[in-house]
Parts: sequence; C-alpha cells; structure tokens
Amino acid sequence: MKKKVDRVIKQDLVLRVVERTGLPRTKAESAVDAIFDCMKKSMVAGDRIELRGFGVFTVKPRKTGIGRNPRTGAEVSIIPGKAVRFKPGKDLHLLD
Repeated sequence: MKKKVDRVIKQDLVLRVVERTGLPRTKAESAVDAIFDCMKKSMVAGDRIELRGFGVFTVKPRKTGIGRNPRTGAEVSIIPGKAVRFKPGKDLHLLD
C-alpha cells in the first residue's frame, strides 16, 4: 500500500509568509521569489548554501556513464552534468 504524499507548492509558502508576517500577498510573493532566485544564482555559481537548522544545498558533478533505454534495451551515453544535493540539518532529522 502506497503512502499518500502531501505537497507544498510555492503558493503555499507565500500564504504561510502572509499568515505569519501580515505582509500583503504581493510583497510576500516577491520575498519568496527573491529567496529562490538568490538560491538559484548561488547554485549556478557553484556556491554551497547552508541554512542552519535546516540543511545544506550543494552542487555536485555527475559522472559520465552508460545507461539503457528501458523500452528498447539500447545503450545510451549519459553526458556529465551537475546535480543539486541536499543534506538535511540536525533539526530535520527529528522528523524521521
């Protein structure tokens, strides 16, 4: 039996900021967008983002390799790239 997964989308975060701060929705949305934009730019630059009590975002290189097309079984080369990794902080480990 599969467990139901609840999702939180960006608009949910905006609404929570509005509820906690009393800011108008447009200003809360701008604040959330600004935070995500800064995080994206930092990760593109290869910076590590450390949010104390929450976790650490890092960008790691992804290896070149050979994969398989699941339908045909044909080999497919996987180009090297970068992937974002998240390591939860101590406060998030309590949620396990």
